[in-house]
Amino acid sequence: MERIDICCIGHITLDKVVTTRSAVFMAGGTAFYFSNALSRMDIRYRLVTAVAADGMAAVSNLRLAGVDVTVLPSAHTVYFENIYGEDQDHREQRVLRTADPFPAVQLAGADARIFHLGPLLADDMPPELIPELAAKGRVSLDAQGYLRKVVDQRVIPVDWPEKRVALRHVSILKTNEAEMAMLTGQTGIRKGAKILADWGVKEVVITLGSQGSVVFADNRFHDIPAYIPTTSVVDATGCGDTYMAGYLFRRSKGMPVQGAGEFAAAMATLKIEGSGPFNGTEEDVLELLASRQGTAFVSR
Repeated sequence: MERIDICCIGHITLDKVVTTRSAVFMAGGTAFYFSNALSRMDIRYRLVTAVAADGMAAVSNLRLAGVDVTVLPSAHTVYFENIYGEDQDHREQRVLRTADPFPAVQLAGADARIFHLGPLLADDMPPELIPELAAKGRVSLDAQGYLRKVVDQRVIPVDWPEKRVALRHVSILKTNEAEMAMLTGQTGIRKGAKILADWGVKEVVITLGSQGSVVFADNRFHDIPAYIPTTSVVDATGCGDTYMAGYLFRRSKGMPVQGAGEFAAAMATLKIEGSGPFNGTEEDVLELLASRQGTAFVSR
């Protein structure tokens, strides 16, 4: 495969998103939201996913949007149900079907400056895949999948036994506050971020929903504001994935951490104002940054 700027590896899902306003069926997963967001940016990007026949419509739509998609075979497509109450920082999840994992041997030809891994469940990606990809480029990891498993269709939080070994090879790690606490045993943002950095992570990204986000890099904390939507909050599904698309896009262009984080937060705000993936442009994000004040979370 040709060397590109960013390669995302992850399953596209079939989702049922239930909010207090509606129930909507749509494609989803880190791979879906991340890819849609980057399809709007000027960057060489590829998605590697695994779906069954019922997931190919989502693949076709991504290809129509200009995304280079490599599809690996799978007996099933992942099927998630996401249920939100009034507080869209929190959700209940059920998993009705799971897909085949990503064997390292099938990714031997992948080549990129940055690999963004978006596992959804603990067995999606073997831990040995991380150092193999790190030998070819920087690895960015969304930790959520390694911290949850399915029991009777319910998503259950679990620890990640291989975390100390695997995170030595991760350049950029994205977690939310609960995932950071699960990994480190710490509830304090500063303490947890420093532990993850001590384990080898170069840039620790901790998203905090409506409170913003914190990035710890080069022994310095960056408090990133959350931007207030101009309309109501419609659907928070995929906001973290949209954030990471914006963050990695700007970091790949040489933007410092603070600026990349603010761009990412603005992208997430634009996404949350509607159902489905981000459908704006880089200019829309820059316009929001120029016109709106954000409320910064002070890391503790």
